[in-house]
Amino acid sequence: MKKVVIALAISVAVMVAGTGGALAHFGMVLPAKDIVSRPGNLTVNFLFWHPMENHGMDLVKPAEAGVFFQGRKISLLKDLKKVIKDGHTTWQVNYLIKKPGDYSFFLVPKPYWEPAEDCFIIHYTKVIVDAMAAETDWDTPVGLKMEIIPRTRPFGLYAGNIFTGQVLYKGKPLPGAEVEVEFYNADGSRKPPSPLHVTQVVKADSRGVFSFTMPWAGWWGFAALHTDDRKIKHNGQDKDVEVGAVIWVRAY
Repeated sequence: MKKVVIALAISVAVMVAGTGGALAHFGMVLPAKDIVSRPGNLTVNFLFWHPMENHGMDLVKPAEAGVFFQGRKISLLKDLKKVIKDGHTTWQVNYLIKKPGDYSFFLVPKPYWEPAEDCFIIHYTKVIVDAMAAETDWDTPVGLKMEIIPRTRPFGLYAGNIFTGQVLYKGKPLPGAEVEVEFYNADGSRKPPSPLHVTQVVKADSRGVFSFTMPWAGWWGFAALHTDDRKIKHNGQDKDVEVGAVIWVRAY
């Protein structure tokens, strides 16, 4: 009997370890700098990744990629270049920053079919870059279907700072939204002590507001998840669509 219990325990542990990372997909929009001190070119990378485990996934050319600046969306689709990273397809753009202000770079991917969850996934992802210490529009919505509006200035942060955001779905606060949080463990130096340490989870309040303290320096991703009000057909059957509002913030 003990052998059976031990065997079952090992099987469950393996399943948890295997599925923990598989569930933690994150859209990623990572600029070379989140604070730009002078005009010039800025490299911005677009990925679909498991950040803490640093496992890549292929990102097909996005449905939409661009930058929001001074109330206007600018498409960057035609400027995207394919980049192979760790054997996976990612995308990159070099954007010329000319004026002071806050630049919100965003990604709207094509729906990704996830067999393990029996649904499609669309992560509306953004990052906010400040140019020349303008601090103008960092809390202005881009107008994505699902979006996190920062209530903490999303740049110039230290490790140990609390990041607060508000989750919007179709422009309105989403009460009780579940928000997954992961660190981009790019060099593999962080070793999670258990599968449950890979992805942190916080719940938004009745106004869609959540907070999280970033313990380490580096890039942190916040992904608020919700089941969309539309379906997409897969093999002739209507399937749920998980929409995510993702924002990336760097701590120093």
